[in-house]
Amino acid sequence: MAGKRKTKAAKAKPDDLAKPSKWRLQHGGFSEPVREADPETGSPVQHRRAVDTLGLMLAHGSITPEMHEAGCIFRTLFRSAAIDSISTSQLIRLPGSTADRLSNRQLDARRRVLAAIDALGGHDSPAGSCVWFVVGLEMSVREWAARRGWSGRPVPQPIACGILVAVLGVLAAHFGLVLSANKGCGRTDAAAVAS
Repeated sequence: MAGKRKTKAAKAKPDDLAKPSKWRLQHGGFSEPVREADPETGSPVQHRRAVDTLGLMLAHGSITPEMHEAGCIFRTLFRSAAIDSISTSQLIRLPGSTADRLSNRQLDARRRVLAAIDALGGHDSPAGSCVWFVVGLEMSVREWAARRGWSGRPVPQPIACGILVAVLGVLAAHFGLVLSANKGCGRTDAAAVAS
């Protein structure tokens, strides 16, 4: 008596673990991988960002297009300044060479980032901390509020969102995207005196 042949099940191709799965991609797009150091081990890792905080806030009407653009300008300056980059050792070392020098573009970007943070009250202010971590390092508002907050103290999430909206408004004025409320107050011309 001949036995039945068992049919072999087709093996599914393994997913590429370096990319998001098909299931995850149906819920929204991803940015290009961002290389940074793992906080626990210090080894370089790649993260894909799935949440664009500024884009979501613009889509929900929480911020204006000018505020969104100001956040994008700050983020671009922050990246150009190479403040958050992972430094690696060079494989080829030249005798007598020193550490990598900053380019003029990086120096200019660092000056502009510092000027923007000073306009927000400095690094130790709630606005300065928020813009550094949420806009610059692209940390989520929830993560910043819970882990970092202001001076290491947690901040309730609704207050953290309010801080971010205020930060973006000040940045929009700082970058000249909107007129500041103070710009017409100190006029001394005849029209201002007559009124």
